[in-house]
Amino acid sequence: MIKKLFVANRGEIAVRIIRACKELEIPVVIGYSDADRFSLPTFLADERICIGPANPKESYLNIPSIISAIEITGADAVHPGYGFLSENIQFVEICNATKIIFIGPTPENIRVMGDKSLAKKIAKKVNVPVIPGYEESDFKKAFYHAKKIGFPIMIKSAAGGGGRGMRKVYNKEEFEKGWHTCQQEAKISFGDGSLYIEKFIERPRHVEIQVLCDNKGNTYVFPERDCSVQRRHQKLIEESPSPFVDRKLRKKLQKYAKRIVKYIKYRNAGTVEFLIDQDRKPYFIEMNTRIQVEHPITECVTGIDLVKNQIKIADNLKLDFAQRDIKINYHSIECRINAEDPENNFMPFPGRIKKLILPTGPGIRIDTHIYEGYYVSPYYDSLIMKLISYGKTRQEAIERMKRALEEIVIEGIKTTIPFYKQIFSNPLFLSGRYYVGMVDKMVSEEHQREKII
Repeated sequence: MIKKLFVANRGEIAVRIIRACKELEIPVVIGYSDADRFSLPTFLADERICIGPANPKESYLNIPSIISAIEITGADAVHPGYGFLSENIQFVEICNATKIIFIGPTPENIRVMGDKSLAKKIAKKVNVPVIPGYEESDFKKAFYHAKKIGFPIMIKSAAGGGGRGMRKVYNKEEFEKGWHTCQQEAKISFGDGSLYIEKFIERPRHVEIQVLCDNKGNTYVFPERDCSVQRRHQKLIEESPSPFVDRKLRKKLQKYAKRIVKYIKYRNAGTVEFLIDQDRKPYFIEMNTRIQVEHPITECVTGIDLVKNQIKIADNLKLDFAQRDIKINYHSIECRINAEDPENNFMPFPGRIKKLILPTGPGIRIDTHIYEGYYVSPYYDSLIMKLISYGKTRQEAIERMKRALEEIVIEGIKTTIPFYKQIFSNPLFLSGRYYVGMVDKMVSEEHQREKII
């Protein structure tokens, strides 16, 4: 049994984990950086300990510091949340070697799914379709493969994601320029210049399947989340179920996800991601071996607490639901509210929150770590809040989200709230016919109008 859990993260996900621990009656410790000394998680946790300076490399990514903090506080388990060390194989192996329970998958799970090329080989092996593509570090060989696949082509880092080291190219000239740019970005961001080239699918949907796998070989698959509303490959809005996915396609996606996780003997929470073309043909693209930012909408739709069940699985406890209990009870939508200035190319906007009024009422959930007087630090990701709505229908969830976006007040910093109001008045989004690339097109058209004016 877990006696004390250490949270190796910050912000809203740290708050989320602390709340799950409170409900499971597990004492919880937060490791914080100097910049997060007065953050909400430090007030909510049972214990707190400083793990280093503001720079993430010296605190939230500092493995020796975190392991020392876990040992000093007497914690016997660690939850990494998402980002930071959540998919760091070395950290998981050290935890295993020092008898610290890691709330997440095995090192081998992370290794095989963290390698995009290997992950796609596994998908092919279990008869899950993938987009035609190749991993390559040599330009001439890559260009040969590109001609074989046919333009347009997507070039992206083989070692990482998040939109870094990624370009869409339509011809030889663009390919050569895009290749060298992506390789440089990949080296800087991930320390690996290997690139993956694949066929570019026009106007795809980005849809993912949440899974939970226990230690007894049971795999639970959840209704899909649609993550197609993105800007520069960063997710902005997620919803479940997808307005594009019908029952037949849902069953197919769940079947494919189950095949992959069964084959690799996956454990704990994970997400299998697909691109779907306009003919509703799905292609496996990757698996995230951690809890996702957008997990709350799955919780709202099904009523199943994913974070608590992550902890239960790691603690070898029996889960209190079966696959037949996983049903679509509601429709849910999530907006990622960032401290950014939409009118200045979405530049991060750190600063002190002078006034904060949060929306409430039927069908609204807020996951956040901010409060009135809180200082949004420039050292970390700009996500400050996840605004979630849910209702019996998609229309009800949309109306509740629009109400919440009108009610919310955040003064002292600029946020992406005005931009979300634009999206929720966009006919293409409201119709459910949106696609990956829709937001980038919106932003481009807005800039063109500004130039004309």
